[in-house]
Amino acid sequence: MKKVAFYTLGCKLNFSETSTIARDFQKDGYERVDFSEKADMYVINTCSVTENADKRFKSIVRQAMKVNPEAFVAAIGCYAQLKPEQLAAVDGVDLVLGATEKFKIADYVNDLSKNDYGQVYACEIEEADFYVGSYAIGDRTRAFLKVQDGCDYKCTFCTIPLARGISRSDTLENVLKNAKEISEKGIKEIVLTGVNIGDFGKGEFGNKKHEHTFLDLVQALDKVEGIHRLRISSIEPNLLKNETIDFVADSNSFVPHFHIPLQSGSDGVLKQMKRRYLSSLYVDRVNRIRQTMPHACIGVDVIVGFPGETDEHFLETYRFLNELDISYLHVFTYSERDNTPAASMENPVPLKVRAKRSKMLRGLSVKKRRAFYESQLGTTRTVLFEGENKEGYIHGFTENYVKVKYPWNPNLVNTLQLVELTEVDVDGIVRIKFVERAVTA
Repeated sequence: MKKVAFYTLGCKLNFSETSTIARDFQKDGYERVDFSEKADMYVINTCSVTENADKRFKSIVRQAMKVNPEAFVAAIGCYAQLKPEQLAAVDGVDLVLGATEKFKIADYVNDLSKNDYGQVYACEIEEADFYVGSYAIGDRTRAFLKVQDGCDYKCTFCTIPLARGISRSDTLENVLKNAKEISEKGIKEIVLTGVNIGDFGKGEFGNKKHEHTFLDLVQALDKVEGIHRLRISSIEPNLLKNETIDFVADSNSFVPHFHIPLQSGSDGVLKQMKRRYLSSLYVDRVNRIRQTMPHACIGVDVIVGFPGETDEHFLETYRFLNELDISYLHVFTYSERDNTPAASMENPVPLKVRAKRSKMLRGLSVKKRRAFYESQLGTTRTVLFEGENKEGYIHGFTENYVKVKYPWNPNLVNTLQLVELTEVDVDGIVRIKFVERAVTA
């Protein structure tokens, strides 16, 4: 039996697609092994958002070649679509597949004999007009379920439309089928993922008509039996409607956790980024969540150092986030991307200034998370425990995304338990004590 190993860079969406491709290999008779083990074939799912993506890719290829110099190496994913020739030129790479070809990888793999040079099969991104559903099961406690792919937005800093094509969605029926499959495996939590999941409902072949809305999707998933938790991974503020927020507040399965990209608290910078909202709408979304779910966790994406971002713009963003009732930040330092409008904009921010601003916002994030955790002390929450023993502790997350710890007990793995949050430990993780009864075994 031939062996195949996978390495995934980037987002939850990439992980869900890697898992689906891996299952296809297993159906074809391959044995999946860890990337550190000897395999006949190594598949690397690349990411275009990662800093120094080409350097990272080269080191992963070297890692595979060290374990088995005769192995067949394939590169797939976003970076493979954007820079296929660059990846094909890396020593040891045999095959590079673009956005549509990656799901038909078996058609391009022959007898796994190594090529003299990397072969490239990457369509023009306009041809990426069909949808392939997928899901990944991470640590056996949660799954990432892909519901949408591609993006029609034209944000000036972003390569994702170039790497993944137009916005298109899975059918509602197929999403529900995948959700049932996941629940039957004993997985307690599903995280919805995609490039722009609030745009759910657009069909294939560039059909702009929405067969269903995102609200239709969450309402239907809420009725699937056997799913204890559903989590919305990330959703654009202009697509997060009041109806969705209100539904989540009263739902059976959806948890009070939202991750909403902001990118900048300055309206001037938002306009330069060609985002589809201004800061006032963002405030409105946060306030609506707080009105319906005071205990909700709200995460924010923000980019620092965008071209033309002055000290005044940055301080506007800092003050905006400092005053906003949010729970944590994901801070991204702007870096130039080929073929994006922002890469040729005037007044680039010096790298040292970008780094300083990033450090300031990361510090703010630590304070915000600490304040959110402390606001939850003394409350009773449900924790889903994960499967790893980390220095004698088992970790888990509450429904509103508070990370907790408890002395290691293997019987708690993949169980939901009622706990009281007691104190924030020195490492920033919350200690707990059990409430009498368990929610489920």
